[in-house]
Amino acid sequence: MAFHGVGRRKEAVARVWLTEGDGRILVNGRPAEAYFSAFSFGPDHLNRHLLSPFYATGTMGRYAVRARVEGGGPTGQLEALRLGIARALVEMTPEFKKPLKDAGLLTRDARAVERKKYGHRKARKKEQYSKR
Repeated sequence: MAFHGVGRRKEAVARVWLTEGDGRILVNGRPAEAYFSAFSFGPDHLNRHLLSPFYATGTMGRYAVRARVEGGGPTGQLEALRLGIARALVEMTPEFKKPLKDAGLLTRDARAVERKKYGHRKARKKEQYSKR
């Protein structure tokens, strides 16, 4: 049986399905290392961020992950995937909620790009003041 979790970060959305398996992580049909290698994330960065829900719950290598990720950039996609995995783990085993919450892996990072305002060059940068 597959358990589902959705993770979001910035503009990225990750839909994650967890099944009993060998610990393989497929992102958009490709292994996670191959998918994220194009974005110059090293293997240690992937392990530290992407696999942190499994380390927090002590389930490393017990579940296979299949994910569909779209939108945003590489960092947003990686963090959305991490949140989706954590939510799927909680759906699978509710006892995992405490260790994941303590590790801060169930909190959705609500920061997003601030919109540009009229009369400004960017969101906050204004035109240079000229006295004359």
